Amino acid sequence: MPDTTAPRILVVEDEPVINQAVTDRLRGSGYDVVQAYDGPGAVTQFRDTTPDLVLLDVMLPGFDGHEVCRRIQAERPVPVLMLTARDDESDILVGLGVGADDYLTKPFRMRELVARVAALLRRVERAADLAAALADAAVPDLGDLRVDSDARRAWVSDTEVHLTPTEFDLLLRLAGSPGVVLSRETLYADVWGWSGASGTRTVDSHVKALRAKIGADRVRTVHGVGYALEPVSAT
Repeated sequence: MPDTTAPRILVVEDEPVINQAVTDRLRGSGYDVVQAYDGPGAVTQFRDTTPDLVLLDVMLPGFDGHEVCRRIQAERPVPVLMLTARDDESDILVGLGVGADDYLTKPFRMRELVARVAALLRRVERAADLAAALADAAVPDLGDLRVDSDARRAWVSDTEVHLTPTEFDLLLRLAGSPGVVLSRETLYADVWGWSGASGTRTVDSHVKALRAKIGADRVRTVHGVGYALEPVSAT
């Protein structure tokens, strides 16, 4: 009988052997796991079982993982870890753009997958901590960029910018120290909650997506180090 107090994870993978192997490992780590094998089945399971996290393959029958992610995020924000067979930046950016939080490229190590899952499940607490820290500190001058940490909303000038939950958390972390260069490792640890160096490309991809929404000149790259949020005045 499943542990109803354990976080529930929806595993969406069309290859039955992989699906079951991931399910067994997650159950062995103490999670309550439900399964789906195609796009429509994933959306149905999401509605029926209200998982705390979705582990989502990109290539699926019916419709792909990007469409699954788009549909479920429109209903209820939930952490999503995408599995992709292609280490292609454009493919990854599409996933992040529809609300995925992180990704793993196949083949992956089960230990790393479990660590990423645990980190993403802590994201809600981290988001609350980030918001509280920013609210308690003196409000930084961000130029014409305005961030409401309580309402989780952001504006450039008078235009609201629609960010995914992880993009907003990343912006909050950068906004807490404007002008200060934060390493990729620091951002991955503070926003995603895991110190694995393999996640630094996730940071790069999210920064690229964030720049597309708030303006490329607002996030400065220090090559070989990390990123800093730079205030930009309205013209």
